[in-house]
Amino acid sequence: MMRETLGATARRSNLWRVAGWSLAALVLLLPLGAMQVTQEVNWTASDFVIAAVLIGGGGLALEVGLRASRSHAYRAAMGVLVVTVFLMVWLNAAVGIVGSEHNPINRLYDGVAVFAIAGAIAARLRARGMVRAVGAAVIVQAVVGAVSVAAAGSEPADAVGVAAINGVFVALLAGSAWLFGKAAQQAGEASPPS
Repeated sequence: MMRETLGATARRSNLWRVAGWSLAALVLLLPLGAMQVTQEVNWTASDFVIAAVLIGGGGLALEVGLRASRSHAYRAAMGVLVVTVFLMVWLNAAVGIVGSEHNPINRLYDGVAVFAIAGAIAARLRARGMVRAVGAAVIVQAVVGAVSVAAAGSEPADAVGVAAINGVFVALLAGSAWLFGKAAQQAGEASPPS
């Protein structure tokens, strides 16, 4: 009975992995298909390599994170974190958050992503450490957001758009930190000092 349950769980887990990696491959193939039917999409080989590294890196980070804990809160936190970092880097590389992708202020967003990844490594993916690491990333993102809004230019619409994007990133990172905190509580880990 126990072996049957474990076998079913392993098969279900493998199905999710196959579905996830298949979706990643499909996302990578979409621009290739679009290039066949329109001139609007014109990716170079380096665009595909960058996309493959981002999608593959995000998928690997998600797999490692999902294996780190069985807690649903932890897994949700890791999913939110990986998706947030992915979107931040992808959006920044594709069109830029402040002005065009060539605006040097946009490199600060890459710094937030590196900071979050380094924090996760330093925390060894433990829930309590992840609360601190992602909480620090929230603060760094808020500072980068303030600098970005100031650099957005004299157009109020530009500043509002940049503020809105940064608000979404801060909210997603804060939600991830909160979920890691729930996971730490569930695991009986001591809560971080206030």
